[in-house]
Amino acid sequence: MSDYFIGIDSGTQSTKAIVMDGVSGEVLASATRAYDLIEGLPAGHKEQDPSEWITAAGQTIAEALNRSGINRNQVRGIGVSGQQHGFVALDEHDQVVRAAKLWCDTATSPECDQIIEALGGLKKTIESVGNGIPAGFTASKILWMKNHEPVNYARLRWILLPHDYINFWLTGRKTMECGDASGTALLDVRNRAWSNVAIEAIDPRLNRMLPPLINSHEIAGTLRPDLAAELGLNDSVIVSSGGGDNMMGAIGTGNVREGVVTVSLGTSGTIYACAEKPVIDPRGEVAAFCDSTGRWLPLVCTMNVTVATEMVRERFNLSHDHLSTAAASVPAGNDGLLLIPFFEGERTPNVPDGTGVYFGLRHKTYSIPHFARAAMEGTTLGLNYGLNRLRELGIVPREIRATGGGSRSAAWRQIMADVFNADVVCVENEEGAASGAAIQAVWAWNHQNGNGDSIESLCDKFISIDETTRARPDADRVETYKKMQSLHDGIVRDLANAFSMHRNLIAQ
Repeated sequence: MSDYFIGIDSGTQSTKAIVMDGVSGEVLASATRAYDLIEGLPAGHKEQDPSEWITAAGQTIAEALNRSGINRNQVRGIGVSGQQHGFVALDEHDQVVRAAKLWCDTATSPECDQIIEALGGLKKTIESVGNGIPAGFTASKILWMKNHEPVNYARLRWILLPHDYINFWLTGRKTMECGDASGTALLDVRNRAWSNVAIEAIDPRLNRMLPPLINSHEIAGTLRPDLAAELGLNDSVIVSSGGGDNMMGAIGTGNVREGVVTVSLGTSGTIYACAEKPVIDPRGEVAAFCDSTGRWLPLVCTMNVTVATEMVRERFNLSHDHLSTAAASVPAGNDGLLLIPFFEGERTPNVPDGTGVYFGLRHKTYSIPHFARAAMEGTTLGLNYGLNRLRELGIVPREIRATGGGSRSAAWRQIMADVFNADVVCVENEEGAASGAAIQAVWAWNHQNGNGDSIESLCDKFISIDETTRARPDADRVETYKKMQSLHDGIVRDLANAFSMHRNLIAQ
């Protein structure tokens, strides 16, 4: 008789729920609901109503259970993955005070500077919490409310992250775990504890507004009896600590040992590794996150990945397969055509005023295949800038596990292998963060019931590598891309002032 577990991935654009067999790891069913950001807000403001996540979670859980056909009495646990950094403000009656400001909200940039200044500068900030404070992180959103919405701020009683709010809906308990909490800039990531100096830089009263921290293998609680009845489940169903989407994505790709690195190719890109000790970047380019297994997850985020390939694909009316074929028809190095794909500015390296730049455009390279390959090579070189920084901080990648839409392209996987100078491979199950959330729920349920199976053993059991997708680096192409990387980094450095001048020009 199998035990079953539900994984929820609540993202910026949609929520997915899966039902996983707790013995085999097989995903038996899934369901998805899409939603949008609030429209009509001023530039830089990106917000959502948290009720959207709750409605979508309830609908997808019910639909996935219906599709699975399982005995609901055998569901043992639920795990939740949520978009990082969002600020969910609750009042003393546990009601949402205002719409949640999201990870992609940049309106709080002045508050980032204000907090960093209060902490004594960037160096002191990194010494205090292990991270800088980019606009995406939660701390600046709290200060923004204090500065701009004093009436709402006066109502503030609890600070939750998106996945914490879903856990609260499921259990009636407010908790936070260190992986997601490390993206607030309020956590001392070295010691996995709230940072008093960061809190006091905003408001000492925040100490009473932050929920208790729990360990990754602990549970947030059990399912509320009324919600259990509504879903047809037992109220003994546990809800694991959950975590941020990158933390759950790490579990979902088996990135729970040193040497494994995950690269996610979505609209933006992330590249992150498992580490047994904190990895603090004194330059602040690498986010020093905790993971959701009791370890650390040094991470680099770039803002422009499939946004670049989709621009080419849509401009030239290509299918995804045709785009990949076109890119593969041109040799490594793209005959000298290089794309700096900073269409939305860039976070790593920190070039907020950046734009897209084609370098090496001439008659020979003015073709669809060259534009296709430029998009793949340029975005990969940008990610490799971050991977090289991880290497400088002691990360040694043995294998890169690729996920996200871009990973489906064989041509792109080969480019990654050659640029990263490491094997690149996909996992068979593409459920990603939802699978990671379900696996963490299995781990937590086992601990509750005296079974000390490690998260590594569960990932070994449940996650399979798709060897048909493996790409291995070629020595000659690796050397070509080392030269391209040097060219890429130099162009970015040399154009930094030009990007700022361009911003001022178009603002006139």
